[in-house]
Amino acid sequence: MNNTDIISKTITFVKEKLKNAEGGHDWFHIERVYKNALSIAKDEVCNETIVKLAALLHDIADSKFNNGDEGVGPETARAFLESEEVDEAIIEHVIKIIENISFKGGNFKKDFLSIELEIVQDADRLDALGAIGIARAFNYGGFKNRALYDPKIAPNLKMTKEEYKNSEAPTLNHFYEKLFLLKDKMNTPTGKQIALERHRFMETFIAQFYAEWDGAK
Repeated sequence: MNNTDIISKTITFVKEKLKNAEGGHDWFHIERVYKNALSIAKDEVCNETIVKLAALLHDIADSKFNNGDEGVGPETARAFLESEEVDEAIIEHVIKIIENISFKGGNFKKDFLSIELEIVQDADRLDALGAIGIARAFNYGGFKNRALYDPKIAPNLKMTKEEYKNSEAPTLNHFYEKLFLLKDKMNTPTGKQIALERHRFMETFIAQFYAEWDGAK
């Protein structure tokens, strides 16, 4: 099977798998990450097939929607790629990316390094920033029936991985616990540049949010 065929089949598979997914982790999220990844990859020396497959499959079964099971995503991706007889070396690389891409509270140490991982991780993190990042944060907060903001509940910047996964804090806390931290965790020059612009947009939004919360005219 040529590369065009496997990418086309992967797109079809992911669209079907995520057709009923929560709005911040649906096919359109995957499509945006895919486009981000291709844009970043233009400025890097990398295996584009691995970048494409990893971007498409990185959230095929997010642990947040599978009782915290971090094995479901890699297993689902591997089963699909094996069914399409993709080369084992490519499969292994894609799985490693899926296993190491998540933020996980910011204290997760990657046990695998590659430029393809750096590209896809940046692409995914960019979708958590800017206008789309704001929309996704509040969409997920609504999905989990969380408060928008509670001045009495301060952000927790020292959460363990498990505390981060199980947090039920107001959505606004998520900006401090993850979103505002991402610009300094980007890997590639292109990712860093785009992240800074989106970070500044979020800062403007948060300032306006607080002003309105306090009844500013």
